[in-house]
Amino acid sequence: MSTTDAPKVGEILWRDLTVKNATQVRDFYQQVVGWTSTGQSMGDYDDFNMISPTSGQTVAGVCHARGVNADVPPQWLMYVIVEDVDASARKCTELGGKVIAGPRMMGGGRFCVIQDPAGAVCALYRPQKG
Repeated sequence: MSTTDAPKVGEILWRDLTVKNATQVRDFYQQVVGWTSTGQSMGDYDDFNMISPTSGQTVAGVCHARGVNADVPPQWLMYVIVEDVDASARKCTELGGKVIAGPRMMGGGRFCVIQDPAGAVCALYRPQKG
């Protein structure tokens, strides 16, 4: 990815689903949507990269609710790029939202999961500057 292709603040970078039964849910989406998958090593287990049958591109992740991801809610989660994850998490709580997980390092950047005052959940993410 070139620097001109890099995601910008306010853009959605990624989407994934974290569940206790990730293998079963992976199989569900493979059958219902037609996605294929590849494993993504997490040490002693694999999460799954879900791949579009038409483009061959990885379009989402299905992850196990284990370890540091045990408290991530079981719903499709979009990751929005922010300038500063910690500052955005503080602003979230100031405005009546909740920080559900993090902030912490993950996947080459910093992230947290927030819940807005209406109850909707999303992740905030800031890639490390390279």
